[in-house]
Amino acid sequence: MEFIRNFPFFSILLSLGSGVLTSIMNKKVARLWNTFILVAITAMSGVLFVYMLGVGEPYTFMMGHFPAPWGNEIRAGVLEAGMALFFCIVMLLSLKGGEEHIDAEIEDSKVNLYYIMINLLLSSLLALIYTNDLFTAYVFVEINTISACGLIMIRQSGRTIEAATRYMIMSSLGSGLLLMGLCVLYDITGHLLMSNIKESVAYVYAQGVYNVPLIASIGMICVGLAIKSALYPFHTWLPDAYGYSTVSSAAILSSLVSKGYIFLLIKIFFRVVGFDIIVDSKIVNILFVFGLLGMIMGSVNAIMENDIRRMIAFSSVAQIGYIYMGFGLGTTVGIVASIFHILSHASTKSLLFIAAVGLTDASNGSKKFVDLTGSGYRNPIAGVAFALGACSMVGIPLFSGFISKLLFAQAAVQNEVSKMLPTLICLAISTVLNAIYFMKTVIRIYTPKGRRVERTQAGEAARVIMKEHPLYNITLFFMILLNMILGCCSQPIVDWITSGLNMFG
Repeated sequence: MEFIRNFPFFSILLSLGSGVLTSIMNKKVARLWNTFILVAITAMSGVLFVYMLGVGEPYTFMMGHFPAPWGNEIRAGVLEAGMALFFCIVMLLSLKGGEEHIDAEIEDSKVNLYYIMINLLLSSLLALIYTNDLFTAYVFVEINTISACGLIMIRQSGRTIEAATRYMIMSSLGSGLLLMGLCVLYDITGHLLMSNIKESVAYVYAQGVYNVPLIASIGMICVGLAIKSALYPFHTWLPDAYGYSTVSSAAILSSLVSKGYIFLLIKIFFRVVGFDIIVDSKIVNILFVFGLLGMIMGSVNAIMENDIRRMIAFSSVAQIGYIYMGFGLGTTVGIVASIFHILSHASTKSLLFIAAVGLTDASNGSKKFVDLTGSGYRNPIAGVAFALGACSMVGIPLFSGFISKLLFAQAAVQNEVSKMLPTLICLAISTVLNAIYFMKTVIRIYTPKGRRVERTQAGEAARVIMKEHPLYNITLFFMILLNMILGCCSQPIVDWITSGLNMFG
């Protein structure tokens, strides 16, 4: 076996072990170590991705060389490797973009605890991507939940503790439903390994026995993961969690945590149950309805917000709705569109949160729109980054959001009329609503309070910011570049997603 095939296991083990090591480090060493580990795992993921593109077929890695059910399996394909690489890049950029605020908003004695949570979160995300065992997936779902909760409440303010409590309650409900669904599935099939479950489910479904508990199991799993990924109307924990945590936490939570649960759901659709059975069960129709509702209601709530961070948070509810709407179309083309939107949303939402903190810093720390007036002049770099992120969310060409909406429209046109028309109508309405609250914000930050003063001082402000915050500006540049790569080089990425899904089957 080629040494490269050990990289998924090394990545999970490195990040998990780093969580233990970070507990005995001081703030500075913990940050340097976390950066080193993130860069190393990103490099390994990149090498594995290139290797998988060349090989063209997935492989399984038996940890300890014991076959299931005594051992545990990791499965790596081109989709898993690419997703791991993308998650690592977004996490690295989100951490570096908000590094100054981690120091300012967290007590010095607790900064190393923050990086413990980051390492545990990364290990859980990688495990959800690579694992071939459902019980292992559940264990890392819980690790993901605990570490995400820690990232929210580490600021120790009243609002963050309240947000973390609400998050934990809702997440525990989702975890409970997921565990019950997995228990019923294990009772029906007698297996925990994904490939073995799929064989048993196909046999049971063909025989027409245990169909009711099977459908109930699938339903509980879908609802559990929908709650944890904040599908409307299970989103009530999200605005406070994203709005009051540190900016790096908000960027990571919105970009990656919910996407890890969604990627696990995709694996369950294709590798555990079988997508044909999922479609035949009509569960996708329920996801379709809630996805459409999320697209509209998330945007409506965003329009009514007067806090920029909470506005971006409610926008995430709408974007999660897009992903589930793609699932609800019940076609491979719809799933491809949803996976591309996972990438698009992750790159754009992290950009928006990191850019927004630059605007609030230039407005005496206020997140209220009235105080953000003219902040695009006071922090020109953050203003440009936020405007470009807004263009992506609205769906302007050259940006990733445009490709996402185009793929969803193409998937809708290829579908039956009963789903095509609602999809196209909601896409149009949602796009208009997106334009209302994002363009309203861009206009606000570029409306000078003192026209002559703001405009003449913008160049000087840019020079000062470039000199005093070089890491922040470099991070924003790479976030914009990542978004534009997704928008301008979309066809190879769509081909990669399609080939990865074929490997899933």
